[in-house]
Amino acid sequence: MSSTIDYYYSHYSPWAYMGHQRLIDLAATYGAALRFKPVDGGAVFAVSGGLPLPKRPIQRQNYRMVELKRWRDATGLPLTLKPKFHPGPDRPAALAALAAASLGADIGSFSLALMRGCWVDEKDLSDPDTLAGIATAEGLDGAAVLAAAESEAIVAQLETNTEDAKAAEVFGYPWYIVDGEPFWGQDRLDFVETRLAG
Repeated sequence: MSSTIDYYYSHYSPWAYMGHQRLIDLAATYGAALRFKPVDGGAVFAVSGGLPLPKRPIQRQNYRMVELKRWRDATGLPLTLKPKFHPGPDRPAALAALAAASLGADIGSFSLALMRGCWVDEKDLSDPDTLAGIATAEGLDGAAVLAAAESEAIVAQLETNTEDAKAAEVFGYPWYIVDGEPFWGQDRLDFVETRLAG
């Protein structure tokens, strides 16, 4: 019997970015159903004790930078340590990803393009023209993605994902739930693989 993975994430999370493709590959390798659930990260932080990056103590900010460098080197992925438009609001990119999926796009690939937009190309994911440009570069109709992102159905889907995250006691990103078992962070993907292989 194949597993199901609920994947809660923010496009502004460097950790989600660094684990994103590996998670997709693991799901494919083990035949797991992968359910992408971008969320309004600020709304989840508000009820889980998390703090936006600028409000964290300097010790935590400094250590975060050490870990970013380690993981950038370990994964070999391009990563700008302090991108120009980070941090930013999660909602526009999350809505765009859900909208693209509703129009038939591969949400995994499109979300990765959005993450690269922030972490590699230093683009502003809160800007509609930027989101439309990324969609167009991915072979989508950028204007159609923006229009769908404003629809009641897509807004409702984001709210559902966010409420589901709260109910699942999510407090950071990426967050994976494999057949009911939670895993926080891309550094837990070895454990995710063990769970999938079991």
